[in-house]
Amino acid sequence: MYPVLIFTSLLCVLFQFEPIQAWVVWDSNAIAEGQWWRILTGNFSHTNYSHLLMNLAGLWIISYLFQPSKKQLVLALLVISLVTGIALLFSSIQIYVGLSGTLHGLFGLFALSEALNGRRSSWLLVLGLIAKIAWEQLIGPSSTTGELINARVAIEAHLAGALAGGFISIASFLTSRKTGQS
Repeated sequence: MYPVLIFTSLLCVLFQFEPIQAWVVWDSNAIAEGQWWRILTGNFSHTNYSHLLMNLAGLWIISYLFQPSKKQLVLALLVISLVTGIALLFSSIQIYVGLSGTLHGLFGLFALSEALNGRRSSWLLVLGLIAKIAWEQLIGPSSTTGELINARVAIEAHLAGALAGGFISIASFLTSRKTGQS
């Protein structure tokens, strides 16, 4: 797990520097013109160092709490980031950067997986995530966070990531149950 975290952290730091950042941000117009890599790479670029440090801290904490294997973490990072990037194509967002959509997905994936596999206390984590997403969708994002990252908080990415993580968790649970019954 730690090599994945170190690699991801270094990649995010690298993506902060120009001219690299100009080529990796999620930009709907650039994606429409064929720059498809931005669907994935935009998740690993950030508005500023506060944004970067906050998201990397979240990634490391989530990974420490849930202890995914290296394979689980790589697959989850890639799939949730891709789903989030694709989902944003159906929103009004023109420019997006940040790992927070993916972080919501990772948290949802791992917390729901624990809950479905019998760890009852993890249902509280799932409910907390649902409450946060609902609050953001109904009331709006934290203005303090927006000021800190110097951008509008992309609650659409939070929702897309959380839904992706939840779907992966449920699909994995149902697949493992079906395999176990065979």
